[in-house]
Amino acid sequence: MVSTLGFVMMLVFITLIVTRKMSALLALIIVPLFFAIIGGFGKDLGPMILEGLSGVAPTGIMLMFAVMYFGIMIDAGLFEPLIKKILAIVKGDPLKIVIGTAVLSALVAFDGDGTTTYIITVSAMLPLYTYLGMNPLILTCVSMMAFGVMNMLPWGGPTARAVSALNLDANDVFLPLVPVMIAGLVWVFFTAYVLGKKERTRLGIMDLDTSKLPLQLQEEAATVVDSELKRPKLIWFNFLLTLSLIAALVIGILPLPVLFLIGFALALLVNYPNLEIQKKVLASHSDSVLIVVALIFASGVFTGILSGTHMVDEMANSLIAIIPEELGSSFALITAITSMPLTYVMANDPYYFGVVPIIAQTAAAYGVDPVEIARASVLGQPLHAMSPLIASTHLLVGMAKVDFGEHQKFILKWAIGTCVVMIIAALLTGAISM
Repeated sequence: MVSTLGFVMMLVFITLIVTRKMSALLALIIVPLFFAIIGGFGKDLGPMILEGLSGVAPTGIMLMFAVMYFGIMIDAGLFEPLIKKILAIVKGDPLKIVIGTAVLSALVAFDGDGTTTYIITVSAMLPLYTYLGMNPLILTCVSMMAFGVMNMLPWGGPTARAVSALNLDANDVFLPLVPVMIAGLVWVFFTAYVLGKKERTRLGIMDLDTSKLPLQLQEEAATVVDSELKRPKLIWFNFLLTLSLIAALVIGILPLPVLFLIGFALALLVNYPNLEIQKKVLASHSDSVLIVVALIFASGVFTGILSGTHMVDEMANSLIAIIPEELGSSFALITAITSMPLTYVMANDPYYFGVVPIIAQTAAAYGVDPVEIARASVLGQPLHAMSPLIASTHLLVGMAKVDFGEHQKFILKWAIGTCVVMIIAALLTGAISM
């Protein structure tokens, strides 16, 4: 009963946001509340929601200060030299711009954090898309696909959780996945080529005057930076501060919320010591911060109810139960395939610490090594990256100013393609067995 309720809830939720019958913000709150009451969990809603909100609070704090930090960097003009350099290379060619988006996203995603990846990629590339009239859904699609593959790095969330949950060696799990990730990136660049080729055919190649373009880009993107906010003399300070912040994220010196809080404070103090200008800067970014943070806390309501009612546990057990016994030797392949929908509808923690150990234990009875289950479990990450339960997903679509449902429809087939390519590569290379 609880499992059925959970699946119906997810179906209703996804249908509402994809068909644009309800905003993601409202759907994340209203849909789980409705189904929790139907399921008879009304008296427990308070503790469940508070538990969910407390779980996403650090993420909400981190995103708030991250958005403000990079907003300050944009106001100060940090990304203008990067835009000029990219323009000098792409020369108004939409195809090169889309491929450049894939390259930039994959490189930035080495830190394993979707928030950083999306903030830097969108900040650098969105003005180009806006000025040339390119579809911003291509930007969100390619950025998310690249991150979905790179998130499989051992210091990324899913692989680290799989290794920990099954008490395995990280090298045993990850090294066989290297060619699989390469295959996934090849598909990402193929997708970028196809989408970029279509945009080149539609728009043509523009002959741009790069000496005048930065100002035009800002005007077209409706993000004109007041001349009094630019800080060209502080560009090296801002660059080193941003580089240090990213390095600290990778090393893990401090928790992400603390790092971005400190970075934000230093950036605001050094670039805009005047109190009146500080107020102006903060006010200019308040709308985007409010939307992102509101979505994060709304997702806390959703995950709190999903976990508190045990819907997520029963949904996972139901999917496992329908696998015929004669397919037991193919548990690795089955895990890889089911990881796509499972990681879409649930966060990494319940999947890797709750579902994967059950799958691994069951598969072991059929002679399937747990290390294969661990590898298989991360192959659905390109779909997990687009889950409405992931905070950085809302940040990406918010920064790119695209509709969440439209983004989901646009990226779905390409993200599934990434998973399929990686599963095939994993089978061919022996990372998982048939």
